[in-house]
Amino acid sequence: MTAPFAPLFQAGARVRVKAARPERRFRIHLRTPHYVRGRCGTVLRALGAFPNPEALAFDRPAEPRVLYHVLFDQPPVWGEGEAGDELLIEIFEHWLEEEAA
Repeated sequence: MTAPFAPLFQAGARVRVKAARPERRFRIHLRTPHYVRGRCGTVLRALGAFPNPEALAFDRPAEPRVLYHVLFDQPPVWGEGEAGDELLIEIFEHWLEEEAA
């Protein structure tokens, strides 16, 4: 883990996962599951700063990015489950934005 790091989001912050679809002309290794892109969740905690795996996959310079545990309600994501079922996913900061009010 690289320190120090300054997380943009604090525990309890409501965030939206960016629904970005990078251009196909670039070789990429996306580290964010497609099923949560565009979905809103709650930051549980910042985990630290780590080299960006999307860059490491192609031996590119990988500046540290803050990684978070983000909690999602399961039923809206997969269309199944019961109230209270949740998903916990690790997501890098550059994939997150503040949830619009």
